[in-house]
Amino acid sequence: MRRYFEIALSSFRIAMQELRKNKLRTFLSLFGVTIGIFCIIGVLATVNSLKLNIQSELKALGTNTIWIDKWEYGGGPDYPWWKYVKRPSPKYDELQEIKGKTSTADHVCFMINTTSSVDYKDNSLSNVILYGVTEEFPEIQPVEIQYGRLMTDAEFGLGSNAAVIGNEVAEKVFGSAQGAVGKQITTKGKKVNVVGVIKKQGSSIIGGWQFDKSMVTSYRFARTIMDERRSDPKILVKGKENISSKVLKDELKGVMRSVHKLSPKQDDDFALNDINDLSDSLEQAFSSINLGGWIIGILSFIVGIFGVANIMFVTVKERTTQIGLKKAIGAKNGVILTEFLLESAFLCIIGGLVGVTLLLIMAKIASAIMHFNFFLSADIIAIAIIICIVAGILAGIIPAIKAAKMDPVQAIRS
Repeated sequence: MRRYFEIALSSFRIAMQELRKNKLRTFLSLFGVTIGIFCIIGVLATVNSLKLNIQSELKALGTNTIWIDKWEYGGGPDYPWWKYVKRPSPKYDELQEIKGKTSTADHVCFMINTTSSVDYKDNSLSNVILYGVTEEFPEIQPVEIQYGRLMTDAEFGLGSNAAVIGNEVAEKVFGSAQGAVGKQITTKGKKVNVVGVIKKQGSSIIGGWQFDKSMVTSYRFARTIMDERRSDPKILVKGKENISSKVLKDELKGVMRSVHKLSPKQDDDFALNDINDLSDSLEQAFSSINLGGWIIGILSFIVGIFGVANIMFVTVKERTTQIGLKKAIGAKNGVILTEFLLESAFLCIIGGLVGVTLLLIMAKIASAIMHFNFFLSADIIAIAIIICIVAGILAGIIPAIKAAKMDPVQAIRS
């Protein structure tokens, strides 16, 4: 074991000497490895980061929640929008029927939303999202309040004009989030009392809840300032803790068909959207992106392997006399082979580390500019190192075999 460690250390020193002695040649030869690692790890890290961010946002929509709507949450070229547009929208009157007929549901709420401007004295902010929700909404979708409070059950029940607003709305209308609590704003000609400010959420990749740009109020008040039929009504149903979303969805299908009085021969005129289904679809899309990254990286690596092989052939040529001397004093073929393979692997690892370093720098810049959380996990870095070692062995195998098979007398005389 000690001997192999000494061989590895010696190979590392020789690789560093090669790098210092022939900087330009080594850099050009390792450039392919650097680009290959940059492409592969860049795509893997980006896709992993997107996946983690989107999964986090999907969890915020409710991992055990079914969204009852007339629209299926999907897309693609074959999306039958013409079929869904004819469906009836969910109604508030259906809420109590769903509550009474489901045994797997824990909380049920009704929601409508639209956009409007918000005014305070001389300040006005347009495109604010107005959410009108029933009292169980906070149990399904927790709303984290930074200043003030959420509406009380009494305010929900009476339909009072109390509301909480998003951080961005508060800062743009009032100048500061903290100063918004207790103020009165105007939207759609109605006065609204601000009782709380929602904690800053940040931008969303998939849309979802956009609380930063929103105002959340009770449904009973919201319907006085919105046309319910044109306000994208939805019913949100959260299952009990020990109930899976699939079981909840199966029961809701029967309940909704009963509520809509559909005969066995009639198709569903409603959509039960499970957030977990969206997550599964995204997994398939990410797999395709990962495959594309691997193809690009492998093509770059082929160029890199030839570059490193070129270095090793030149190195064997330059050290022919040294190889002959080593063999003359008893060095075995396996030792010579191992030295050159390790040296080749170390060169590839150096190229890979340069690629990872470049990726980290670009990730920091991109995160600052785009406000996107970029994750580079230890697993991905381990994959990069393993790829470099394999590439180094492939690049150095032929030169190493050539060196190991040299005749010591001819090598010394050369």
